[in-house]
Amino acid sequence: MSSFLHTMVRVRDLERSLAFYTLLGMHELRRKDVPAGEYTLVFIGFADNAAGQAEIELTYNWGQDNGYDLGSGFGHFAIGVPDVAAAVERIRAGGGKVVREAGPVKFGTTVIAFVEDPDGYRVELIEQA
Repeated sequence: MSSFLHTMVRVRDLERSLAFYTLLGMHELRRKDVPAGEYTLVFIGFADNAAGQAEIELTYNWGQDNGYDLGSGFGHFAIGVPDVAAAVERIRAGGGKVVREAGPVKFGTTVIAFVEDPDGYRVELIEQA
């Protein structure tokens, strides 16, 4: 049986990125420094991930602080939350960037919002009861 494990994104400032994803309720699950390769991997997710949920792998290449070209292929991460409006306010209060306020999806009723992490990656918040 196959399973989806993680999505990797490169980040400029690891601690700033971790602070942002903490606002979404995620936390560091494990970390690996690779001195020979001059990079650090930090896997983030919810709870202790005993249920095998997909994770985000934040990759920090040491000394690469100027950023990366996000390209046009990546769309967004999607995270289910119980109250999108409350999550948006928590992110805003923590210094996060809100790019679409909480409200129903166009032509539908599902409440969503979009925020951006410090590197410009978009995160869709989807209200789940």
